[in-house]
Amino acid sequence: MLATACAAPPEEPAAVGMVERYFAENNAAARSGPAAQQEFFRRTQHPDFTDLSCDLGDTAVELDPAMSTLRPDPGYAPDGVAPRGEVWVVGVEVTTRTAGTVTGHQIGSQHLVVLDGRLRGFAPCPNG
Repeated sequence: MLATACAAPPEEPAAVGMVERYFAENNAAARSGPAAQQEFFRRTQHPDFTDLSCDLGDTAVELDPAMSTLRPDPGYAPDGVAPRGEVWVVGVEVTTRTAGTVTGHQIGSQHLVVLDGRLRGFAPCPNG
């Protein structure tokens, strides 16, 4: 008789579901328009970095994450300041739209932080 043991699959970190919801809410806000998205970014901005958010004007930002790339990133420190909380990074495809017209498209990464049971982000600011 051959006996085999089946190991339970590893438990998915709670951050995975939070990250999926973050991107779904971001994209719903982007579809609703720049004002709705600006409110989403204001509401979800990491509290230690509220001074780093910016007004995107008439631009909306859609973010399509590659969830298979989601991983912890404890060394992340924008401007040399490590955010409080559990830091994660995920690859994203970014599409910007102004007045419904695609104005930019690129691949990048997005950092997100689980802090006090909530997912926080860092609002995008175009370089310019």
